[in-house]
Amino acid sequence: MTNPIHCRSQRDTARRGPSGRRVLAGAISASLMLLAAPTPALAKAKVNEEFELFAQCPVATHGVRYCVVAKTTSGEFKVGSKTVTINKTITMQGGLTEGSNQLVPATNGETLSKTPLTLPGGLIGIELGSVTEVTATTELAGPVLINEGNIADGTGAAVVLPIKVKLENPALGNECYIGSDAEPITLELTTGTTDPPSPNKPISGNPGTLTLNSEDTIFTLSDNSLVNNSFASPGVNGCGESLAPVIDPVVDVDAGLPAAAGTNTAILNGTVYESTAKAVKKSHVTKSSSGKG
Repeated sequence: MTNPIHCRSQRDTARRGPSGRRVLAGAISASLMLLAAPTPALAKAKVNEEFELFAQCPVATHGVRYCVVAKTTSGEFKVGSKTVTINKTITMQGGLTEGSNQLVPATNGETLSKTPLTLPGGLIGIELGSVTEVTATTELAGPVLINEGNIADGTGAAVVLPIKVKLENPALGNECYIGSDAEPITLELTTGTTDPPSPNKPISGNPGTLTLNSEDTIFTLSDNSLVNNSFASPGVNGCGESLAPVIDPVVDVDAGLPAAAGTNTAILNGTVYESTAKAVKKSHVTKSSSGKG
């Protein structure tokens, strides 16, 4: 597009000589200053820190319309004869598409945080010198399903969570798991009341208390509780790596595994946050990358 100021200055130069050249120089200088000044389109967008918890939402993945973050801050996980107290924050995050309840993985691959929790009493028979502490870390073993209607209603499974639990200490090696991708522990968590087989008794969860931020763009369910005590658990595999044929049975005996349905319990207490992908994009907290597994 032709610059009218530039054209007029050229004509002035031809008519008036040196004074015209001064006008032209002034016009060029002013134009350069305008180009150098930041404009709304070029200026760096301000990040809305209120949305920082959604930074790993896969907003660039086709079809994602909602961003979900669930932070479990207390509760317990009992499998067989071992009970692990949840005393560190475990975070689950990702996105949801319209018409599907399968959680789209977080962009950094940490859909479920790998948070090690201490197994009280360790495991008898697999100590290595003075090191007896064993940690248990929950990992995903398949896609997560979230039914938001069931969260609010307290009926049916609100979250279906297929997991495996990694047991770690020097004697166990790096591949000691309760469950596997092929044979996961499947938690059908509810905010309502369970109906487990004996000897477990019914326990109840809680949908939590709903609040909204000042702009009505972030929904928060505080004091949320998801429970399940009707799931079964397989035994361990891979403990001690090459010594697994010897160590696996020792761990199974000490941990009471495999454990039948009605003998295990999961209680996950915490807070659930949700926003739209549109609002998260507008907040500028995410990077423009697609979701990863």
